[in-house]
Amino acid sequence: MLDIIGLSEIDVDVYDAFAGTGSMTFAEIRKRTGVPKQRLLRVLRLLTEKGLLIKLPGPAEAYSAVRPEIGLEAMLRQKEQELVSARLVADRLRERYRATSGKRPVDLIEVIHGNVLIAERADQLLRSAEEEVSFVDKPPYAQTPSVLHPAERELLGRGVRFRGVYERSGLESHDLSSDLEAGLALGEEARVVTTAPLKMIVVDQRIGLIPLRSDLPEVDTALVIHPCALLDALSAVFAFLWQNGLPLRLPSSADQADVAHFDDARLLALLTTGLPDRSIAKQLGMSYRTFQRRLRDLMTALGATTRFQAGLQVATRGWVTLPETQPLSEEDVSEGAGSPSPRP
Repeated sequence: MLDIIGLSEIDVDVYDAFAGTGSMTFAEIRKRTGVPKQRLLRVLRLLTEKGLLIKLPGPAEAYSAVRPEIGLEAMLRQKEQELVSARLVADRLRERYRATSGKRPVDLIEVIHGNVLIAERADQLLRSAEEEVSFVDKPPYAQTPSVLHPAERELLGRGVRFRGVYERSGLESHDLSSDLEAGLALGEEARVVTTAPLKMIVVDQRIGLIPLRSDLPEVDTALVIHPCALLDALSAVFAFLWQNGLPLRLPSSADQADVAHFDDARLLALLTTGLPDRSIAKQLGMSYRTFQRRLRDLMTALGATTRFQAGLQVATRGWVTLPETQPLSEEDVSEGAGSPSPRP
C-alpha cells in the first residue's frame, strides 16, 4: 500500500516494530523482526534516509522512530507535490499536442493492430474522459463483452456522462444483468437501433476510436481519430443514431412497483428492442417455451391480442419511454459535433 512513497512491505514491518517502544538497538530490532542482518541494515538505512527513523548517538547502534503523523505525512505531502508537478507537465504536453494537431495529416490518425493493443488503447481513452463518452456498440469485438467495463463503472461514479447506441445484434453479445443492467443502474443512457453503419467511441468530442473494418469476425485493426473533419463526422453520425434510437430502459429494484413482476419488466424492455424471441429467452435465462408462456400471460394481463396492441398498452401505461420523433435540428447536429450537453 505504501509502495507509492517507496516503502516495501518489509520496510513497513520494521517501522511498525517500533510501535510501543522508545528506542531499540540493532540487536533488539533484529530479534523482534527476524529480518536477516544484511537486509535489516539496508532497511534501517532506507528508513533513516526517509526520516522515519533517527539513529541515536553512542557506542551501541540504536534507533528511535519518528511518529507517523510527522514522518509519513511529510512523505505523503512530498508525493502529492510530485503528482501535482507531473499533472502540470502532462497538461502542458497535452496542450502542445492540441495546439499542433492538424498541422500534419499523418498525426491525425493512429493505426493500432492486435486485439490486446486495441483493448488497452480503448481503456486508456475511456479513462481520459472528463465530461462525456459517446459510443456505438455492434459486432465485431476486440474482447467479448461479459461484464460492465471497469473504466465505465469508475467514470460513471465520477459523474462522467455515458451515452450508448446499441445495434440490435450486439445486444445478444452482452450479459443482461452484469453488463447492460449494471451500466444503466449507474446512469448510462442507452438506445437501440436496428443497424448501425459502424462502431465507435468518442471521448469528450476530442478523440475517437473506430475499427478499420466492420465486416470481419473480430477487430484486428483500429483507428484513433484526433480532432479533424472525420471526428466531426463521427459525432454527427452518433447524433443521428441517438435521435432515431429506441430508449433502452431495463428495470432496477426501484422499478418493480411499476409492473407486477420484475422479470415481466425485463421482458417488456427487451421486446421493445426488437430482439428475436429466442434471444430474449436466452438473455432472461428462460427456455423458449417458458418465454412464450410468460409472453402470452403478459399479453392477457394487458388485454391485448396482438403484439402491436401490447406495445400500445405498454407505451400508454408508461412502462417504456418512446423517443422524440422530430427531425434533427441544426442545434441537434451541433450538439453531436460540438460540446456535450449537460446530463438531463
